[in-house]
Amino acid sequence: MYAIILAGGSGSRLWPLSRELYPKQLIAIHGNKSLLQSTVKRLNNIVDDEKILCITNIKHANDVKFQLRQIECNGKVISEPMGKNTAPAIACAVEYIKQNSDKDEEIIVLPSDHLVKDTIAFENTIKKVQSLAQKGYIVTCGITPAYPETGYGYIKCSTPVDEGYNVEHFVEKPDENTAVKYIKEGCYYWNSGIFCAKCSVWSEQIKKHAPLIAQNSESLNFTDTLSISFKVYENMPNISIDYALMEKADKTAMVVLESDWNDLGSWQSIYDVKEKDKDGNVIEGNVIAKNVKNSLIYSAKKLVAVSGLEDVILVETEDAVMACKKEESQKVKELYDNIAADNLSTKTVHKTVFRPWGYYTCLAEGEGYLTKIISVSPKQKLSIQSHNHRSEHWVVLEGDALVVLDGKDYTLHAGQSIDIPLKAVHSLQNPYDRELRIIEVQKGDYISEDDIIRYEDAYGRV
Repeated sequence: MYAIILAGGSGSRLWPLSRELYPKQLIAIHGNKSLLQSTVKRLNNIVDDEKILCITNIKHANDVKFQLRQIECNGKVISEPMGKNTAPAIACAVEYIKQNSDKDEEIIVLPSDHLVKDTIAFENTIKKVQSLAQKGYIVTCGITPAYPETGYGYIKCSTPVDEGYNVEHFVEKPDENTAVKYIKEGCYYWNSGIFCAKCSVWSEQIKKHAPLIAQNSESLNFTDTLSISFKVYENMPNISIDYALMEKADKTAMVVLESDWNDLGSWQSIYDVKEKDKDGNVIEGNVIAKNVKNSLIYSAKKLVAVSGLEDVILVETEDAVMACKKEESQKVKELYDNIAADNLSTKTVHKTVFRPWGYYTCLAEGEGYLTKIISVSPKQKLSIQSHNHRSEHWVVLEGDALVVLDGKDYTLHAGQSIDIPLKAVHSLQNPYDRELRIIEVQKGDYISEDDIIRYEDAYGRV
């Protein structure tokens, strides 16, 4: 069986912890692995890792590749030039499998941002899903609803089939009264977003019910690349797999997911899965809390002191603070969408950005300049690169730096500096045993992380 992991996302619902360039699937929310890594690990006994295919926005591709390498997964990463929702993403990934396999195997599609703790029960469910898929069904996993949730789509089931049920129809997110009605009727399940079918069934059903998506995806050639052509993708409709296919598919079935499940789609859901103290609080980071109950208080950097609060979410990061009533946490996305243009960086990226070689923190920026502190871990190095629009000035704060500049090596110690001219080929390296920290001042007419031309890279980002 193949697995397609949908690893895109905007980072809107868990802002400010998640950002556009570092969405929740890349964050270790529960345990020491990111949600993406946990999704891959759940498949260990189900799918060979070379048959795992992650599809993500080109902005996240390098981070996804790095996280796969961290857990020694040999899966592939397909990059989308823009976000077009789940139907085009799945169709393109299916097309990749068609072009690279001569067998008509099952393909399971999973989101990358769900939390599942009981992996044995999860595996048992997926085996049932695969068995039904082998009989020509498109199979989905349904979640037994614990309460009348209005943030999920629902699946209505009818007659039993093998170890599952025939699907009568899919239902969009209901209002509260309708959700209560669904719970009482007992034949409605939450839509998990997990789907499975044989490769030929995926291809036939997409061609029948989403012909424009099929036409565009079939025009792709994955012989020499894992990147999707912009010219092809811009012609794709922006539509979910539920709308494009599942609501119209000819032969659909559902298997009840036996394991626990949480889509971590809001700060309320983060609160629900975290361990709580005697007052029902989740307290993380540098926090002083007095007379606080049933709340989530998170501090990434600063001291947060709170008193007399109940049923609230308060999240502090280096550059933003978000507070809301716990019951209003679904509306954080509205805050994210309304962030003014002059706060675009707060919406897009953290001040501290982690990279395979270490991390950097933005200190100050303005028209034509940006100042960072760069920290390079021992025995690590940045790529050999150049910039078309900016020069750089480096000052060593701690440790020793090996600087490669236009083919020559320079060793710098604390207090020494060097200029990196416009378009010069260069690399900052730390072959030593202690951490290297420098200040970098960028100056130019265009200051952006996409002004990087890589020539060699230890982390496969060329």
